[in-house]
Amino acid sequence: MAKKSKYQIWLKKRSRIKYRIMQKNIGNLPRLVVYRSNTNIYAQLVDDEKRITVLSASSIDKNIKSSIDKAANKIEKSKIVGESLAEKIKEAKINRIIFDRNGYKYHGRVKALTEAIRSAEINI
Repeated sequence: MAKKSKYQIWLKKRSRIKYRIMQKNIGNLPRLVVYRSNTNIYAQLVDDEKRITVLSASSIDKNIKSSIDKAANKIEKSKIVGESLAEKIKEAKINRIIFDRNGYKYHGRVKALTEAIRSAEINI
């Protein structure tokens, strides 16, 4: 029997996490989904009932590109993306969301993004 690749293991873990989040999301709160690649980080707010993306932010957005270029490392880029998304969430008058770390450990860039959103007084 062939060994599973890291990608296959990640997909399995991701599906387990999504199932648990859907079971806990009784109040139909928007879900914050994080995806990180080797160079960039992406975050979006998803409404599971309507199956649409409500808001999104990433490190390749044009409106925050100047501050992203000044960042020293990827963790600082994640903080900038988190602050940008937090502003959008505040403008949309959303104050409570569910966090979906998408199979990643709550560590490093994922943690920096989440802490930046929490610092804007949004309940996760």
